[in-house]
Amino acid sequence: MKAEKGFTLLEVMIALAVFATLSAAVLSASSYVLGQSAGVEARLFAAWLADNHLSELQLQTPPVAQGRKTLAVSFAQRDWRIEQRIEPEPGSGLLRVELTVSPAGSEQAVQSVTQWIVARNE
Repeated sequence: MKAEKGFTLLEVMIALAVFATLSAAVLSASSYVLGQSAGVEARLFAAWLADNHLSELQLQTPPVAQGRKTLAVSFAQRDWRIEQRIEPEPGSGLLRVELTVSPAGSEQAVQSVTQWIVARNE
């Protein structure tokens, strides 16, 4: 008698179980990667905003206003909030600038930067 060729039902079910397990693992990993890339994108945009704002402060012709200030900015089709705190550094002729960037409507900071700029007394 000639032997039949093909897969048994048990072999097919084991192959499907292995495939389902691998598919679930790939789906979980891909959703994790998507979540991480969204966070990296938000941090990148926030870093650009902080850098742009520091450049604007350095280029201001009148002296930079000291104290606390909150700014609403639209960038990359998103709304952002920049909180700045500017204080003089005693005896150095510098101003300490602290910036915190967060998405509008969120209290969680995405980027925090501290920089020193020259205090112009004009």
